[in-house]
Amino acid sequence: MKEVDFDTYLKSFDYDERQKMKIQMPELFELYAKGEAQVIDIRFDEEYEAWHIGFGDHIPLNELPNRLDEIDKNKTIVTMCPHYDRAEIARLFLKLKGYNARYLTDGMLKVVDYLRGDKARDYMNKIKG
Repeated sequence: MKEVDFDTYLKSFDYDERQKMKIQMPELFELYAKGEAQVIDIRFDEEYEAWHIGFGDHIPLNELPNRLDEIDKNKTIVTMCPHYDRAEIARLFLKLKGYNARYLTDGMLKVVDYLRGDKARDYMNKIKG
């Protein structure tokens, strides 16, 4: 994909794009386990230091413009934050830069709630191969 300006993106925004910009946990887990997605936690450093999940990369939202070299243009980029507000800002920025970017609609808080006990063990075993 190539870079696009906001006006062009907005003029082409339709129901299909509205669906493509979102991703939910089951699809995220599947793509990540297959090595087809790069997950980016875009929270501030202090939030990440206080708690984080066991997979994905940490690039704070305000550092994203200077750290694009850490993002794989060949993968689906999934941005996430506790809910999804900042993740959507990051997704839009990356989309305009030419990345196939989506945001996690469930938010990290639901991921943490979902990945407890056996589910956490089973999933981590799956992604470690």
